[in-house]
Amino acid sequence: MGVGLTDPWANGATSVIYNGPRDPGVWGRLVNRCGATIFASVPGVYRQLLASGALVRDDLVTLRHGLTAGEALSRDLYAAWQEATGLPLYEALGMSEISTYVSSSPLVPTRPGSPGKPQEGRCVAILPVDPADGDEPLPVGETGLLAVHRTDPGLLLRYWERPQEDAAARRGEWFVGGDLAHLEPDGYLVHHGRADDVMNPGGYRVSPQEVEHVLAGAPGVADVGVTEVEVKAGVRVVGAFVVPGPDGCDPDQVRAYAAAHVAAYKVPRVIKIVDVLPRTANGKLQRRQLSL
Repeated sequence: MGVGLTDPWANGATSVIYNGPRDPGVWGRLVNRCGATIFASVPGVYRQLLASGALVRDDLVTLRHGLTAGEALSRDLYAAWQEATGLPLYEALGMSEISTYVSSSPLVPTRPGSPGKPQEGRCVAILPVDPADGDEPLPVGETGLLAVHRTDPGLLLRYWERPQEDAAARRGEWFVGGDLAHLEPDGYLVHHGRADDVMNPGGYRVSPQEVEHVLAGAPGVADVGVTEVEVKAGVRVVGAFVVPGPDGCDPDQVRAYAAAHVAAYKVPRVIKIVDVLPRTANGKLQRRQLSL
């Protein structure tokens, strides 16, 4: 609604919306026919377009760049898009309650692993996960709940006839939507997924997205999904489900790569090689379907 309709209309631009049969090749044809300058979609559509072989570079000559939101943009997908098209791909993070409010752009270069920086005019902070710890923003580098100030003109007024849910989303002067994140010293935000999606193996809070972002760069990894798995009664550990690249994948190398890039309690104790990961029709990873 925001990126595809209200944002273009607010700037006097035209939106082209497609709702026909699923066909990865249609996107390039529409760009060509309409002379589109920006293409916006979820990462799954970019993934399908690249995997289908239907991408014709000459169809995209009018495009300035692509936009993506709705799911974290993987390093591999970003690199594959740039290699296939030579065009920038900018990521955004948002929620229905405010549309996108963190993003990369021509003025904020894409940084794989981050959706960008808070947009100009936005007041964004990271709050403690536990309300008992107060509402003071956390220091740079500390992970907590992503919050936006309640004075933001793009924020919803309230949840209609849902007072309990509305109260739960208000923390003093802040609105929290349930996302975990931290801010880097230079202002880039790193998203760690939903608070209710966080793993808790051994009593440690671990973001599956953080581990996935790291493992995506490991040798031989073409695709990866991370979740908490039960290895025996009452014992749950971090598990990684890896789709190998064309030259195969060594689980020991993947584990060693993880150990060099994340804290020891975040390193997957179980690595399972699979042919494909469970995804929705739009390509979004379904972690709850990952199992040993």
